[in-house]
Amino acid sequence: MNTKSGTVNEQSSIWNGDAGRAWVETEQLIEHMFKPIADLLMQDLRKQGRSKVLDVGCGTGGTTLAAARGLDAEGSCTGIDISQQMIAAAEVNARAQGLTTRFICADAQTYAFAPASFDLIMSRFGVMFFADPVAAFKNLRHAASEHAECRFIAWRSADENPFMTAAEGAARDLLPDLPVRKANEAGQFAFARQEYIFAILQQSGWHGINMEAVDIDCSFAAQDLPLYISRMGPVGRMLSQQDEATRDKVLKVVRRAFEPYVHGDRVLFTAACWKVTARAQ
Repeated sequence: MNTKSGTVNEQSSIWNGDAGRAWVETEQLIEHMFKPIADLLMQDLRKQGRSKVLDVGCGTGGTTLAAARGLDAEGSCTGIDISQQMIAAAEVNARAQGLTTRFICADAQTYAFAPASFDLIMSRFGVMFFADPVAAFKNLRHAASEHAECRFIAWRSADENPFMTAAEGAARDLLPDLPVRKANEAGQFAFARQEYIFAILQQSGWHGINMEAVDIDCSFAAQDLPLYISRMGPVGRMLSQQDEATRDKVLKVVRRAFEPYVHGDRVLFTAACWKVTARAQ
């Protein structure tokens, strides 16, 4: 099985460029939109006695800080992300909340973690971007203690997530250079196939692998829809490179594509995801 789907440099360039800036600029929107997913990830955190947590692909630190707040006094939480902009924002957020959470700006695939240093490795939409997923999960297994758990949420297929692809479908005729998503490539839907996830975790030394298809109701304020369209995803990245006339034209067309999701003053959609757990032993 060949799981290599990109390069470290490609992902570093994306997330240390406009994509990283976009996530920082839309941080409040994203955290509100994906709060139900963070809540699912945090379920039973304290009850299960987890005290040393690693948050992979932590972004601006929303899930990392939520985990830190849910730990006992002796617990600790570390976030790791490849984006300098997002890690800087995460550190600001931690200070604002009075938390001593540690953040690392690095690629979790290659970072030299201390062995057996975490008893929970978690991620909300952060594990689909590795150049070599098997190598990455081997490195995370190295960082896991004997009784550690790996727990993450990843998107299912693009077909099952029409909200997430609505902008691309509407804008493709107006933006002919818009990238076409490829199966298994690093990115949002890289973990669409259940058997692909299972093979990665099995080959990287994880046990007791369990995958559950979950459909999660998400929402955000309708007044934030223009911000979402203009800054998020492949369309948002391409719009930043266009002239004003093209941007205005694309935004009008794409906005109409989201009309089925607008209900009063809210945008409502369902996130079709995998909830994945595995054990170190």
